[in-house]
Amino acid sequence: MKLILLGPPGAGKGTQAERLVKKYGIVQLSTGDMLRAAVAAGTPIGLQAKEVMDRGDLVSDDIIVKIIEDRTAEPDCANGYILDGFPRTIAQAEALEDMLAKQGTSLSAVIELQVDDEILVSRIETRARETGGARADDNVETLRKRLEVYHAQTAPLASFYEERGMLGTVDGMKSIDEVAGQIDALLAEGATA
Repeated sequence: MKLILLGPPGAGKGTQAERLVKKYGIVQLSTGDMLRAAVAAGTPIGLQAKEVMDRGDLVSDDIIVKIIEDRTAEPDCANGYILDGFPRTIAQAEALEDMLAKQGTSLSAVIELQVDDEILVSRIETRARETGGARADDNVETLRKRLEVYHAQTAPLASFYEERGMLGTVDGMKSIDEVAGQIDALLAEGATA
């Protein structure tokens, strides 16, 4: 099972990913974690990424896809994985599609958690009041900027995957258990495969 969870910051992707990891025996792959691990391990692609980062530049999609390709070939990915933080753009989705095609495989599902931006902002305001702003990301201005970037760059992926018949959507405004139930139903019926 190879999954992508889409949705804006604060939609509950991380919570659902944790549950899916336990339920299906798959791994959650964070592109940031994979990049840092490749650099730390000194792999050829990791050294290439380090050189780019040391210059202060952003790591190219080609390098990220190669890191994902290397990581998904490891034994713990045999049952599948959830990609976390990738793809973020149409170009990255196309590169991922090419990589999977070369491997003779494809995504099992792309699931979008649909939520209302203003509800997310309200949740952050409430959490900031309750915790006294203990978390650095409990900041409405930061969230609004992240939402703006999400809608400009990542939200178009929903249409990209819908055109390919791979997109399933769930109501991310429901309770954690209800969202989990919707995701499990989509995976069970293969509506997104």
